[in-house]
Amino acid sequence: MSPDRARRAALGTLAVLVLTAAGPLHAADADAVSLDEARAQHESKRAILIDIREPEEHATGVAAGAKLLPMRQLGRRVSEIPTDPSRPVLLICNTQNRSSATLRALRERGYGHVRFVQGGMSEWARRGWPMVKPGG
Repeated sequence: MSPDRARRAALGTLAVLVLTAAGPLHAADADAVSLDEARAQHESKRAILIDIREPEEHATGVAAGAKLLPMRQLGRRVSEIPTDPSRPVLLICNTQNRSSATLRALRERGYGHVRFVQGGMSEWARRGWPMVKPGG
């Protein structure tokens, strides 16, 4: 076997070992964005942040400039979610449970450019990041 071919075979074996050790890759991992990345994308206007918490939760404070679209209203207001795949949409709720479930429902409707924010607004608040009253 040539040295080049032996090196390629060794690299291939190494790749299999790393992937096996890491465990299965989950599609959900690609559906999530970290809180830090979400804030950076939102504040630089590279993504649209949609807060799907309910109005009583919004009253405790929201990220400035976030679109407020309560999950209960999503069925009748889904047309308000941008469909342009060049403009990512980030869903945020209180912890990430509702936003990840909402993401799955939107994916079934063809929204491939939507992701959910890990940690949610509870983590945003815990970090002391800026929040405003709705409409503010």
